[in-house]
Amino acid sequence: MHGAPSVSYPVGRSRFVGRMLLLGWLLGAVVTGLWSLYLPSWRPAIGWALLAAAGAFAGWRWWHEASGVLAWDGEAWQWACPPNTHSGTLEVTLDLQHCLLLRWQSDSRSRWLCLERVTRPERWDDLRRAVYSRARIEALPAARPPAAKP
Repeated sequence: MHGAPSVSYPVGRSRFVGRMLLLGWLLGAVVTGLWSLYLPSWRPAIGWALLAAAGAFAGWRWWHEASGVLAWDGEAWQWACPPNTHSGTLEVTLDLQHCLLLRWQSDSRSRWLCLERVTRPERWDDLRRAVYSRARIEALPAARPPAAKP
């Protein structure tokens, strides 16, 4: 069995995440608008203020998302966010075929990464093979397969 090929993939601001944040904000605006229409009082104003604050925070976080390069060398994952490079592990949280939501875990921190096919379509299949590949584990010398046990 062969391991996954070495691959490096750029990571940055995700358009998919941006669209999902906008969709969530618009849904909140519709609900707050209906609240304002059917229950006219001062309380919906608090809802509008909270909606504006949540939208501003989400937009700011999305705009300032860290960018870097995620690399698989055949043995381990590396996250390069200049000027630092960290080794760590990846966990697939959501796979939509055109978009992967991954959780990056290193000794120093944890980070959510959203990778999209449109960033580098020619490397997408290599990235997916690497993300789903298993680590190479050497068998113990005295280990026997389960079928060989009496």
